[in-house]
Amino acid sequence: MRLAQLSRRSGVSAATIKYYLREGLLPPGRQVNATTAEYDEEHLRRLRLVRAMIQVGRIPVATVREVLGHVDDGSLGRTIRVGAALWALPQLPEPDEDDEFVQSAHREVGALLDVLGWENAKQLTTISPSYRRLVVAVAAFRRLGYDWDAELLVSHAKLMHQAAIADLDFLETHPSEEEKVEAAVASAVLVEPMLQALHRLAQEEETARRYGFE
Repeated sequence: MRLAQLSRRSGVSAATIKYYLREGLLPPGRQVNATTAEYDEEHLRRLRLVRAMIQVGRIPVATVREVLGHVDDGSLGRTIRVGAALWALPQLPEPDEDDEFVQSAHREVGALLDVLGWENAKQLTTISPSYRRLVVAVAAFRRLGYDWDAELLVSHAKLMHQAAIADLDFLETHPSEEEKVEAAVASAVLVEPMLQALHRLAQEEETARRYGFE
């Protein structure tokens, strides 16, 4: 397809597509002549992913480029490839290791991982942005006087494990390695706001059931 058709099918303006091409977010099309290139379904799929990352995920262009660099790195195995792409996504501020609440959060998250038997997470600990993000959140809760501990976290963690299984089952429905990694990135960007929205809806529903509308 030509650029105009790619624009129509994606709903992205030709000017924006050209910008993404210049920024390296889309691979170049096949040159037909000096002024014309052709694009295929892979360009369309990648363009839609880029738009989701920028519009829904609010991810800066430079970060999108970094994430996609890992997506396209065929030299990596699937686990490392997915992990590198997800770790490149924006994260919360780093925990202050001198903070007493951060220190207590480390202890509780460590105890949580022991209870769950999540050996990979236990090996990565502070290397993992996800681990550090959890520590920051738990520390903030504890700073507010809500003593969230490993016992309270277990039920939430088990629910998230089921969500992760569903994510990977979805990933496995895609044929190529590149599409699988793209699906993992899309899930990280789009499933998280869906889960947040579902969590809030569930809280509203349960609150109404317990307390009515008084």
